[in-house]
Amino acid sequence: MEGFGLVLVIIASVLLVIGLTAKLNLHPFLSLIIAAFALGIVAGLPLSDVVAAVNDGFGGLMGGIGLVIVFGTIIGVLLEKTGAAYRMAEVVLRIVGQKRPQLAMSVIGSIVSIPVFCDSGYVILSSLKKALAKRAKVAVASMAIALSTGLFATHTLVPPTPGPIAAAGNIGAEQYLGTIILIGIVVAIPTIMAGYFWAIKVGTKIKVEGEDEWDFDYDEVVSEFGQMPSTGKAFAPILVPILLIGLGSVVTFAGWEGLFFDILLFLGAPVVALLVGVIFAFALVPKFNKETMNDWVGIGIKEAAPILLITGAGGAFGTVISSTNISGFIEGFASNSFLTGALFLLVPFLIAAALKTAQGSSTTALVITSTLVAPLLTDVGIDGALPLALVVMAVGAGAMVVSHINDSYFWVVKEFSGMSVTQAYKAQTGGTLVQGLVAITVSILLWVVLV
Repeated sequence: MEGFGLVLVIIASVLLVIGLTAKLNLHPFLSLIIAAFALGIVAGLPLSDVVAAVNDGFGGLMGGIGLVIVFGTIIGVLLEKTGAAYRMAEVVLRIVGQKRPQLAMSVIGSIVSIPVFCDSGYVILSSLKKALAKRAKVAVASMAIALSTGLFATHTLVPPTPGPIAAAGNIGAEQYLGTIILIGIVVAIPTIMAGYFWAIKVGTKIKVEGEDEWDFDYDEVVSEFGQMPSTGKAFAPILVPILLIGLGSVVTFAGWEGLFFDILLFLGAPVVALLVGVIFAFALVPKFNKETMNDWVGIGIKEAAPILLITGAGGAFGTVISSTNISGFIEGFASNSFLTGALFLLVPFLIAAALKTAQGSSTTALVITSTLVAPLLTDVGIDGALPLALVVMAVGAGAMVVSHINDSYFWVVKEFSGMSVTQAYKAQTGGTLVQGLVAITVSILLWVVLV
């Protein structure tokens, strides 16, 4: 099969994923695997080639980023269990100032969500958010939006969060992870600020029922956590891997050679850098016993498992797509100047936005969209660190649009803030829409200026 008929089959396979996950509540892993087999068979690939494509796609992507995802989730669990996330929150609050509590929550969320999933990060910081709202005498809803949008920005844009890493792996940009982190931070800053301004303008007008009677004291919330690690220890598991990856990217870009630079390249490999982050995270644990050394790590591995499966299944789906004759059809688009350059970023943005809105999961939207656009990139002339990093940003921007009732994060924000569904639509859904539009706008501007 080829031409427009093949495109319709690929679209149908994506709709099959959405239908299986959103309507039948099937796990995205199985939805993606079923769709991959169905696509290969209907597209007319030899059955043996379908099996090979699924196996190669799953294993190939796991070989590149599997351990990175596992190490990242372990770091997140250790930050949560040891109180390091609270310590980071305290430091940010001191720097930003207690007169700007919403901005403090936005910054706190954006830092915590780099290694910690936004759902977990929101739960961890929920009581702190309420205590700060009461002490600063501001609306709880405004603090909720500031926290949720801060968490959401880095969750979809900045590695080593699994979604952006998976997107980078799918488009063949895992070797440019340092550039993607840097560009992700640049795009995330205005995106975070957009969420902050949404919290100030919209959240302050939302009154959560019973918030005046809530009994949350900031000092009690912090003291209940017990002895927390020092500031340096708290930030090290996040900052050290990012620094190492960045240094490795600089060495690669500059082409420096020699033993010292070889060591930097080794330490800057994402899997090594994240393993170093895990070692720094172990410095946080209060004592070394079965609970801290085995059980906590086990929790991280369990949390990584569904992410790994979804990511691998997305790789399988993408490899099946690449095994079809879609490249011939794509060549027709390559000659269309409208779809090249900065405007091409609208393609992954719109695909990811449609998937996110339809099935709810940002990670799934990142994985599927990146697999779909990967075959397009070479034919439209997109290659190299910066262009591929901006493609990842476009996918991440789309994966923000929008968080609503089919998104587990929507319900976490609603329930832990006390907002009604209507209020959460106005606050969370509206805020994530604004964030996604800001992120794609910044990405396009960066392409125009830098590429």
